This record gives sequence, structure tokens and C-alpha cells, in this order.
Amino acid sequence: MKLITGLVHPDVKDGTGKVLTRQAARGIVLREMSILLLFTERYNDFSFPGGGVENHEDMIDGLRRELEEETGARNVRVQRNYGYVEELRPHRRDGFDLMHMTSHFFVCDIDPDLCAPKMEHYETANGMRPVWMNLHEAIAHNRGVMRRAETTMGLSILRETFMLENVAASLDCSPVAVG
Repeated sequence: MKLITGLVHPDVKDGTGKVLTRQAARGIVLREMSILLLFTERYNDFSFPGGGVENHEDMIDGLRRELEEETGARNVRVQRNYGYVEELRPHRRDGFDLMHMTSHFFVCDIDPDLCAPKMEHYETANGMRPVWMNLHEAIAHNRGVMRRAETTMGLSILRETFMLENVAASLDCSPVAVG
């Protein structure tokens, strides 16, 4: 798997402190110019479906589980490994100061119809829901949230927007301009 980029969140000042290390698997599911994403009302952003892989869990099994739980996807077929993003960001919970997140991205295919998602309590409370979204519109939306520096903006929007732009570029299409 290739390293796509390394990101350091702007709120990380010196990179010192107790660091939580986490592995995540995220799915890239495309249908023409639509992409399966999660919209989270709390943060007003679009993100790739996927999440943390348990220590005992295979990366692909974790990806399938996350896609099924968060989007209701059925028959998840991993087509290829896309690459990974290394990320250092604040994490002020459970006695940690920072999180070192490695997000592994995979191009996937799924059956056409989605079942009802089985979100975790915090995901439901945050207003998370799966949506098929135009790739360009998702990029423009997230860019707008960042440009306005919305107070509810989540920590993952930098990674998610970078990867949306990366996927768009790999499809040889340019994102729409944001006014």
C-alpha cells in the first residue's frame, strides 16, 4: 500500500505528549460521479464510510464490517488498495494528548441497494447518515465549511476533503470552484 500523504492538524503545536495509535479502514465506493459518503449533521461535513479496525481484526474484515454498519451496504467487494494517509491530530480523551491515525483506503463495490444502517449510538446522536453524493458537490461543501471555519467543524475534515480531492484527481476530473 502506498503512502498518499502525511497530515498534521493545525492545532498540533509540537507533537509531544501521550499518543494513541489507531488503524482505520475506509471505503471508496463510486457510481459514475456519485460517491457513497457519510454526512454528519454535528460537523456539517461529508466523510468516507469506515472506521477503526480492532487489534484482533483483519483490515478487510474491518472495512466490510464498517461499511455494512454505517451505510447498510451489502456484499462488499474490495476491488483494490488505494493507499493510506498518516495523520497526527489532537486527542484529549482517555489520558491521551494526540492521535496518530493511519487511514487505509480501499476501492470497493457493493450491491445496488442499501439496507438500513446499524450506527453506533454516538454516530446516530451526531446525525450521521449515508448518502450518495456528487463528488464535486461534496468537495465544494467541505471546502466551504473549512473556509468559513465553522465552530462545529470536526478534526477529520482536513483528511476527508484531501482524499475527496485526491479521488477526483485520480478520475481525471477537476473539482468545481467554490464561490
